[in-house]
Amino acid sequence: MYLELQTKKAQVFDLKGNKVEEIELPIFFSYPVRKDLIRRVFIAEFTRALQPKGRDPMAGKRTSALSFGINLGLARVPRVKTTGEAALAPNTVGGRLAFPPTVEKKLEEEVNKKEKKLAIISALSATANMNFVKNRGHVFSIDTLPIIVVDDIVKLTKSKEITEVLESLKVYEDIERVKDRIRIRSGKGKMRGRKYKEPKGPLFVIHENNPVLVKAASNIPGVDVAVANDLSVIHLAPGGHPGRLTIYTKSSIDVLRKRFNGRLTL
Repeated sequence: MYLELQTKKAQVFDLKGNKVEEIELPIFFSYPVRKDLIRRVFIAEFTRALQPKGRDPMAGKRTSALSFGINLGLARVPRVKTTGEAALAPNTVGGRLAFPPTVEKKLEEEVNKKEKKLAIISALSATANMNFVKNRGHVFSIDTLPIIVVDDIVKLTKSKEITEVLESLKVYEDIERVKDRIRIRSGKGKMRGRKYKEPKGPLFVIHENNPVLVKAASNIPGVDVAVANDLSVIHLAPGGHPGRLTIYTKSSIDVLRKRFNGRLTL
């Protein structure tokens, strides 16, 4: 069936936080939020990035260990002849794994194209819903969502300039929340290049790629930048939870309108 939806209007802000005009949002910002579908597509997108991992077929087997046999008062596990140390078996130190991971294992979850499209639209709709954004934990003082700014923000080149814009838009409180919650990871991940766990903060959706802006924004904790044509559930709903605090450029709304101009059955 088709749902009769009403279009919303949104304010466009300049870099000083002043309202400059009002525009009509695309119809998909009024779509119902399908949390189940967003979660399903997030898992599909996330697993696409996983690299198959296997084990060396000879891992734990490079030993001459053999069982000493029975009637010795010893467990019949393979042992090194010279030292009597147990080896090779899965229950021994340095032994093989009983069921090691294999590269043949299928990691990627598959999802239909229409489901993926509807999930992105649902995630976009959640960014315009005050309840979803606040329930996700974001902290801000602005009273209208989604947040749309003029295209001049793409020309910014310094982290300080982006910070000033966030302060003008009354969302810098979210950056402070991220800073307060950065913590050290528990476990071995600390040794593997992922020592700190950092929450997700505001997302900038821009209409054209600008590596200088991306680099400047990367210095601010929790901030990400995505191009409208490449926008996915990974950006809009990290962890599969919709309602990320999102800042759009005015032209990015037009790019999204062209990308999702087809009518979907709900």
